[in-house]
Parts: sequence; C-alpha cells; structure tokens
Amino acid sequence: MGGVVHFEIPADDQERARSFYREALGWRIDPVPGMDYNMVITTPMDESTGQPTEAGAINGGMMAREADLTNPVLTVDVEDIEATLKTVESLGGAVLRPKETIPGMGSFAYFKDTEGNVMGLWENLPAEEQAQAAG
Repeated sequence: MGGVVHFEIPADDQERARSFYREALGWRIDPVPGMDYNMVITTPMDESTGQPTEAGAINGGMMAREADLTNPVLTVDVEDIEATLKTVESLGGAVLRPKETIPGMGSFAYFKDTEGNVMGLWENLPAEEQAQAAG
C-alpha cells in the first residue's frame, strides 16, 4: 500500500491533448465508453488483467480540466480511503472529492495536501467483487 498506481492529466481540449501525447510520447489513449475519461496506456499491459507487465510501471488517465483538478495528479493505493481522508484532514489537508466507486474496479477520492498539491487515492474492490463484475 502507499505506492503510486495511476496518474491523471487534465485537459482543456481532450482531443488536442490525446493527439499531442500520442504523437509526442507514443502513448495509446483509449476513450472510456459512457464517461468523459480516457485511459492512457504508457507501458505494455497484460490484456487479461489490465495491469502493466513491467514492475513499477503505471498507466493513467485523461479528463476534462475542472475546479481543483487543474494540474496532473498522482494517485496512491491505500487500504481504506475513508481512514486515509480522516488522517489527511487531521494533518491539515483537505478533502476535495470524497470517496466514489467505479463498479467492478474500486474507489477513488482526491485531497489537497498542506502545500496545496492535489493527490488522488485509490482503493481496490475486494477480489471477489472484482471477479463478479468481470463475469
């Protein structure tokens, strides 16, 4: 727990940003059906698990720039988002977006640290719930 597992890039013009990162860095960027979100694939993946094949490598996402999500965000894996957000607040940070769940995958939240940086949190769903969602 506590490792960086994802990044997100906000964009004013997502098509322009997708084109830029595809051409500049060779990234694969896949729009997510039904969401205003894109998966950003930066490293080889195991297509059956959706996980990077290289140890320590991460992939990310791209979304519309909005409110407090104006700069790139690193997302950290935690065991319990609610407990982590309470700790963040007790240390002087602020919750920007409380825990939300992506069905079949996990939950996420955003907070601002004491220096004004926005960070994301990720909590995987229990394995049995992920397996049920996968079918």
